[in-house]
Formats: sequence, C-alpha cells, structure tokens
Amino acid sequence: MTEVTRTFADARAWARTGTELMLVAVAGLDEAGFSAPSVLPEWTRGHLVAHVAANAAALCNLVHWAATGEETPMYASAEERAAGIAKGPSLSADQLRTWLTTSAHRLAEGLDGLTDEQWQHKVVTAQGRTVPATELPWMRAREVCVHAVDLGAGVVTFADLPKGFLTALVAEISAKRGLTELPDGPLPEVAAWLAGRPHSLADAPDLGPWL
Repeated sequence: MTEVTRTFADARAWARTGTELMLVAVAGLDEAGFSAPSVLPEWTRGHLVAHVAANAAALCNLVHWAATGEETPMYASAEERAAGIAKGPSLSADQLRTWLTTSAHRLAEGLDGLTDEQWQHKVVTAQGRTVPATELPWMRAREVCVHAVDLGAGVVTFADLPKGFLTALVAEISAKRGLTELPDGPLPEVAAWLAGRPHSLADAPDLGPWL
C-alpha cells in the first residue's frame, strides 16, 4: 500500500470532528437508549460512552506528563480502566452526557495549552508505546470517530467520518495487521472491515476487533 502522510493538524481537526459527532450521537438518547446494545459485543451504549469519557481523562494524564515532565500514566492499572467502563450502566443518561462532554472539553483545553516544546515531550501509552505528545490528537481521533459509529444509534456511520481520517485509519490498521492487499470497495466499508466492524464487503474474510 501507498504510505499515507498524516499531519499533526489533520489529527487535531479529526479529534475535534469526532468529538462533535460523538456528542451529537448521544444527544437524543434516553435511559433506554443508553441501555441498548452498542456495536461492540457485551457493551451497552452506556459502557461505550463511559469508555470514551474515561479515555479523555486518561489522555489528560498524558497531557499533564507532557506539560510538566511528571510521569502520570493513562491508567493507574488495568483494573482502574475496567472500573471506568463498568461505571457506565450505573449512570443516568444526563450523567453520562455530562461526563462525556466535560471530559472532552477538559482534554481539548489541555491540548490547546501545550507549547511547541511540550508537544515534543515523550509520554507512554497504555499499551506501553513511547510517543511524542503530538500523537495524542490521533489517539483521541481514533477513539471518538470509531466509537461514534460503534454506538449503533443510526446517527453516525463510517461514511460520515472524514475521508482523510478513513485513509489514515486504513493505512494504520493495514500495517498493524500485516495486510498488503485490501478488498475492493468504498473506503468507509474497507475501514469498517479492517476495524472488525459490520460492513457490506462481499467475500471479505472475518477479522478480529481492533480498538
């Protein structure tokens, strides 16, 4: 595959767009809507929204690390991460929306406050990768864009995501899966297939979930 260049400015724009799509997708959900299944196995929409909200808080820890040099991991432990997700179904619709919104705004403010020098500081992801802080917007863009679709609320689909984001996503997942050839089909459907989500591609082999 042709290597795709993903710029820092692109990632920041996609993170903002994905956040907006996520907030729009949950705006009309009531208690039953949050209790309904998401696209992800065994997760309700409440689980999913809690995960995205907790992810913002976790990324704020990395923003703090980049800004101060104080090592603050995304999650204190795997148990803490799981507890954040499990908290979702116990919250009301308004509480979930508030948590999602306030955590997203706090992260955006933190990212906006980083200086050019701080953006270059190294942090460690939950998967143990050492990356410059400039990777944080891309990490957030993947979470909010893909999970906005995962809500399965009929509001956001892969076709609604920015083309540049989908192209970068396809390139990244293809590389991680070691794939050099992809099935023919519309870009949103190829991205959905690579991410292990429902798609319309004919005769494409099943792939395990990603993200």
